[in-house]
Amino acid sequence: MIDTLYVESALVDHPRSRLILQRFPKARVIECERYSEVFNPKSQNFRLQKQRPALILAQKHQHFALPAPQGYHIGAQHNYYFSHLLNCLYDCRYCFLQGMYQSANYVWFINYEDYQQAIAEICATHSNEAVHFFSGYDCDSLALEPITHFAAQFLPFFAQLPNAWLELRTKSTQIRGLLAQPPLPRCVVAFSLSPETVADKVEAKAPPLARRIEAVLKLQQQGWLVGLRFDPLIYQADYKQQYQALFAQVFEKLDLNYLHSVSLGVFRLPQAYFKKIHKLYPEEKLFASPLTQQHGVVSYQAEIEAEMMAYCRELLLRYIPKELFFPCQL
Repeated sequence: MIDTLYVESALVDHPRSRLILQRFPKARVIECERYSEVFNPKSQNFRLQKQRPALILAQKHQHFALPAPQGYHIGAQHNYYFSHLLNCLYDCRYCFLQGMYQSANYVWFINYEDYQQAIAEICATHSNEAVHFFSGYDCDSLALEPITHFAAQFLPFFAQLPNAWLELRTKSTQIRGLLAQPPLPRCVVAFSLSPETVADKVEAKAPPLARRIEAVLKLQQQGWLVGLRFDPLIYQADYKQQYQALFAQVFEKLDLNYLHSVSLGVFRLPQAYFKKIHKLYPEEKLFASPLTQQHGVVSYQAEIEAEMMAYCRELLLRYIPKELFFPCQL
């Protein structure tokens, strides 16, 4: 899976570095002073690197947890996001990471303890209020769990913070570690879901819809709270039939007692990111949709966006109570 490892010089003897070197004994190992030397240069081909990404072991020095964008929440007043990884195992064509980063290599910030200290300090400043922390903003929270052991390290930590909630955003079925332990009451395992025909076209390398739904059900059966993220909505001529079938398939066996939240949002990208991704994949049919640019964001034409959101909202509220519904307001 990994045939090239970059390691910051200061981390060569770090316990997590040593474990990774043992896991990939045949990998080519290259030292660097800072991960940015490898990750940030502009003369890189994201599309080519995506075929065989390298893993970069790095140390994050600041901004461990940042305020979430306004409108990005699932019920709390205080919302933050943090990323132990940059880039994703999957290759979803609508993903903004392709437009944000120069490189498709994975950057793994291994200094977990610094993240945890920052999170604990934030919680202390809101000691009498719930604070939500979103993982998976710049990566998939669970896809590389066998390598990073992120959830294994952070779930016990969050269990000690009485006012902290953790969202693990994912398309992955790497849930063995979660199923092997008692559920954390303040953890939401949030799955991104799309109609099967959409996923087949634009969610390369991600697990099929049926396997994601199976993972949702297994977690619920063991008492884990799950979230459903129908985001982004993708327009097709028959999108009404597609999303009607998707919601019916998802909610057929779902246990509402262990459903924390459902969110909904349309396809959207910052204009600069869209231009870069379109240049990488000029043949992509997704970008031939009825798109428009407004206020620096590329999305569907206003009437299409409003129609899709209204239709899918109405469908969802047939299955869930209104208090579980959180439309994306970004």
